[in-house]
Amino acid sequence: MGGEIGTVGAAGVVFAGTNVDDIIVLTVLFLSARAVGRPRVWQIVGGQYVGIAALVGVSVVAALGLTVVPDQWVGLLGLVPFALGVRGVVRTVRSRGSEDGPDAVVAGGVLSVAGVTVANGADNLSVYTPMFRAIGVSSTLITVAVFAVLVALWCLAGFWLGSHKKVIGFVERYGHWLVPVVFVVIGVVIVVESEVVGHLIGLL
Repeated sequence: MGGEIGTVGAAGVVFAGTNVDDIIVLTVLFLSARAVGRPRVWQIVGGQYVGIAALVGVSVVAALGLTVVPDQWVGLLGLVPFALGVRGVVRTVRSRGSEDGPDAVVAGGVLSVAGVTVANGADNLSVYTPMFRAIGVSSTLITVAVFAVLVALWCLAGFWLGSHKKVIGFVERYGHWLVPVVFVVIGVVIVVESEVVGHLIGLL
């Protein structure tokens, strides 16, 4: 019993430590849902679960000794939020002066949200992989269950942070610029911090 409680506690610490920045992404998405109507709340929650499940799945496979994505190239996933952000900026520029409201950055639904989640959590692989390699099957199942519960809590936190009227009003006015810019910044940070650019230059 004590070992299971310890596993639950460790899983909670690992998830919280590796997904603090995900709260920002979720808040932005929920703000977009409230102000623009897209993506829908269920798409954000579903995409978050699919994204985290993908990260866990890749980590488990890697823990078994199979390399899915070489570590030096993981940073390329940052191109996902970057591309979504650029697309949002382009759409905003094109719609200026028209009667159409601002478009959502993540208009593609669950898969687009999942893509952003995976890209933003790509660095989590370096933490999850050795963890799953070190613990047994039962502890892995407990960890996955804890992650599933915490994804729901993370979504609730993002929903709550994105529910303030003043913030929503601000996003309704400037969200067509703010949301895509945030995604562009997230993408750039992921690519830069991963040092993938240096690896690409080294190939030239």
